[in-house]
Amino acid sequence: MTKYILSLDQGTTSSRGIIFNKQGEIVSVESQEFKQIFPQPGWVEHDANEIWLSQLSVAKMALVKAQITAEEIAAIGITNQRETTVVWNIETGIPIYNAIVWQDRRTSFIIDELKQKGLAEKFKLKTGLVLDAYFSGTKLKWILDNVPNSRNLAKSGKLAFGTVDSWLIWNLTNKRNHVTDESNASRTLLFNIHTGCWDQELLDILDIPREMLPEVKPSSGIIGEASSGLFGSRIPIAGVAGDQQAATFGNLCLSPGMIKNTYGTGCFLLMNTGEQALPSKNNLLTTIGWNVNNVRQYCLEGSVFIGGGITQWVRDGLKFIDNSPEIEKLATSVKDNGGIYLVPAFSGLGAPHWDQYARGTIFGITRGTTDAHIARAALEAIAFQVNDLVKAMEADSNKQLSTLRVDGGACKNNFLMQFQADILNVAVERPKCLELTALGAAYLAGIAVGFWQNVNELHSITKLDKRFEPNMSPSVRQELLDYWHEATSRSKNWIRK
Repeated sequence: MTKYILSLDQGTTSSRGIIFNKQGEIVSVESQEFKQIFPQPGWVEHDANEIWLSQLSVAKMALVKAQITAEEIAAIGITNQRETTVVWNIETGIPIYNAIVWQDRRTSFIIDELKQKGLAEKFKLKTGLVLDAYFSGTKLKWILDNVPNSRNLAKSGKLAFGTVDSWLIWNLTNKRNHVTDESNASRTLLFNIHTGCWDQELLDILDIPREMLPEVKPSSGIIGEASSGLFGSRIPIAGVAGDQQAATFGNLCLSPGMIKNTYGTGCFLLMNTGEQALPSKNNLLTTIGWNVNNVRQYCLEGSVFIGGGITQWVRDGLKFIDNSPEIEKLATSVKDNGGIYLVPAFSGLGAPHWDQYARGTIFGITRGTTDAHIARAALEAIAFQVNDLVKAMEADSNKQLSTLRVDGGACKNNFLMQFQADILNVAVERPKCLELTALGAAYLAGIAVGFWQNVNELHSITKLDKRFEPNMSPSVRQELLDYWHEATSRSKNWIRK
C-alpha cells in the first residue's frame, strides 16, 4: 500500500528530495547545492546536467534515509525554479548550452528592442507578463541566435526547449515525455494564459520554432512515469507546478483574495484571484496559478529578485557571517539600522519597479556604521520590498491584506518576520512545515492519485507554528518607509543603456 509522496524541489541554488506522509509531515529530506556560474556581469548560468544528477541523487537519498522503497511512493510531485531555460538535443540528450537562469540579464537589449517596436502591451494582454529579461522567451531566443547551428537543428525537430520541470520529466521518463504544466508555461512570454495554448504570433515575433516547445498539461494529473531503472519500479509523476505557484497551493491560498509570500533566493508574493485573470495597473504580473480538475485558477504576482539571497551575499560576499542563520544574531545586536538602507538591486529591480538597469546600493554610511547595521539593513530590505508588492497588490485588487501567509527558508528568521508584520501592519502566519513549495507539489500529485481525497482533507492537516502581530508605531513605520523609498529611487537607472 502506498504511504508517501516524493516531492522533487529543484531550486535556484539547490536540489531537494522530500518525502511526505499522509499527514503532510516530512519523513525525510535531502539537499544538494550545485554550482552557480557567472560568465560575465549580469549573466547567471547552471549546468543542466548537474541539476538533473543532483535532483536524482537527492531523490534516491531521501528514499534510503526514510528506509522506504519505490513501491511505497504513491506519486512524484515536481516543483522548480521558473523561467530558467534549458535547450537540449533530443537525439543525444545533451544540452546545447548551459541553462540560462531566471536572474540572468543578458537579454535586456532584446527587451528594449521589443519595447521600441511597441509590443509591450501585446505581450502583456496575451501572457499577463511585463516585458523583462526575467522570463524564458528571450533567453530561448538568445540561445538560438548565439549557439552555432542551433536554429537549423531546431527547425529540423532535433532540439527541445523546456523550463527545469520539462528537463527533469524528460530525464525521469527516459526521454518519453516532453511536457510542462500551465503554471510554468505561463512564465515563458510564449503562452496565452486566456486560451491555454502556445501563442503563434508571439512565437513568430521571437522567431522560435513551435516544434521545440513541450506539450502543456494540467498541474495535477498523471503525466508520465519515472523509469523503473531509476528507483527500482515505476512511479507516477502526477503533480507539476512552478515553485511559487506550488508554494501558494501548499499554503492553501485556494480562495480568491488569499496571499502568501515565499522568502527564498528571491521573494514572491502571490494573490489568488480565482478563475479571473485580473490585469494589473501597478506593474504586477497576471499568471496562471494551477489547473486542477480542468479548472484554471489565476494569481496576481509580484517578484523580488533578491530576497533571502541577500543573506548569502552577506555571508559569501561581505563575509560578515559564517553561515546564514547567524545574520539574525548579528542584526539584533544593534537597536536599529543606524540610518543604513540597503537596496539589493543586484540584478535590477522586479515588481513594482521593473528597472533592469538598477543596481545594488547602500545609503547612510558613517564612521559609526558596523557590520551589524549593514546586516540589519539587509534583512529590513527584504521586508521593505515585500511591502512595496503588497501595496501594489492591494491597489490592483481593491482588497486590504488581513494576514500574510509565509514560507521559505528566510521565514525561519524571527526578526525578519516580526519586522515584516510591523512594516505591513498586519499579522504574519508561519506554518510548522516551511517546505510549502515541496508540499504544494506533493498536494497536487497526491490529489491526482487519490492519496488525499480533496482540499478539505488538506486543510485538516495544516498546522501553524507562530503568528507575528504588528507592534510598531505609525510614525516610526512611516519614517522607515520614507527613507526606503528615497533609497530605492536613487538606485534606479544606474547602468548606462
